[in-house]
Amino acid sequence: MHYIFLVIAVVCETIGTSALQASQQFTRLVPSLLVVVGYAGAFYFMSLTLRTMPVGIVYAIWSGLGIVLIAVIGWVIFGQKLDLPAVLGLALILAGIGVIHLFSDSSTH
Repeated sequence: MHYIFLVIAVVCETIGTSALQASQQFTRLVPSLLVVVGYAGAFYFMSLTLRTMPVGIVYAIWSGLGIVLIAVIGWVIFGQKLDLPAVLGLALILAGIGVIHLFSDSSTH
């Protein structure tokens, strides 16, 4: 169940960060409200995850997946460019998350 909460936290954070871009420095009401709701949801669900997983592991997975998802959303929705070094760096982030999940005794399975 803790991984479900963590995925929900990542999705909420991704929505909040995407809305931050769309809010145009908090000058648009609906995206600005999505920022607040998205981050509130992200921290709430991350707090539920922290009941069973260590904070360092939770934060590594939360921030790593968030980085990758935001980069993809920036590329798809906002037309931001991703060059080869950026794609390789994002792949390394995903590999690091995989190593934590598959081999670390610090994360609960």
